[in-house]
Amino acid sequence: MKRLPRKPLSARSRDPLFNRSVEKALAILEVFGGERRALSLAELAASVGMTTSSAQRCTHTLVRLGFLRRDPRMQRWVLTLRSLTLAHAYLAGHELLEHATTHLIELNQASGESVSLSEPDGSDMVFIARFPSLKRFYIHMPIGRRLPLYCTASGRAYLSALPAPLAQRLLRRTDLKPLTPYTLTDTAAIWRRIEEAREAGYAWSDQECYRGDLTIAAAVLGPDGQPLGAVNISAPTSRWSLPELRSKLAPLLLQTARAASPGQSLRLQAS
Repeated sequence: MKRLPRKPLSARSRDPLFNRSVEKALAILEVFGGERRALSLAELAASVGMTTSSAQRCTHTLVRLGFLRRDPRMQRWVLTLRSLTLAHAYLAGHELLEHATTHLIELNQASGESVSLSEPDGSDMVFIARFPSLKRFYIHMPIGRRLPLYCTASGRAYLSALPAPLAQRLLRRTDLKPLTPYTLTDTAAIWRRIEEAREAGYAWSDQECYRGDLTIAAAVLGPDGQPLGAVNISAPTSRWSLPELRSKLAPLLLQTARAASPGQSLRLQAS
């Protein structure tokens, strides 16, 4: 899926502690990913909305710090392995991830299909764990992949567990674009799916992000009952229909989501 162009850097003029240099450097790092693995100085400057000279200073600093390097063959800048230290620092000791991993592996083995854990960030769900199917499956979903809330089962599961006014505000702020011919972009239709997910306890998506991909997902809840993220099962249309996936694997999904929810099992035992 193509990344959306980054908005120009904001002025933040009313915040005296805001450091524009840090903003620029992080903006450059965020441009990379997907098909944007190697970028020229002009491409970097245009993508983050800064001048070429400013982009040059930032890239030079990031090279000196070890986060970027100049590829001699392509004559473009690329990320280095050191950039992974930021992701590792986030995932290492991640409380939800540590609590959920065993349950995700068990769901992966019981279902025979790919299982993921994702968290919300703005209008996206970000995948922080992925246990792929051992069977043939053509969709690559690396850790850190961002997908929209409105058209993913994980996003709809998360939205369905939020108070309705908050979920509606998030949906209104989202740019609804079709990613496949099957993507729902009508706000009323999407909201009906979210309401259906609220009643069923889980959400579903039929090839709305990727052709040939069926997904069901359930929210992972914190001790206060608020959603922290979502667990999903992803399976290909070559092996499943959506009704089959829902009827056969939704009970396993719901069981896993409850077990992966911090504090929820204790609440159930207490009740």
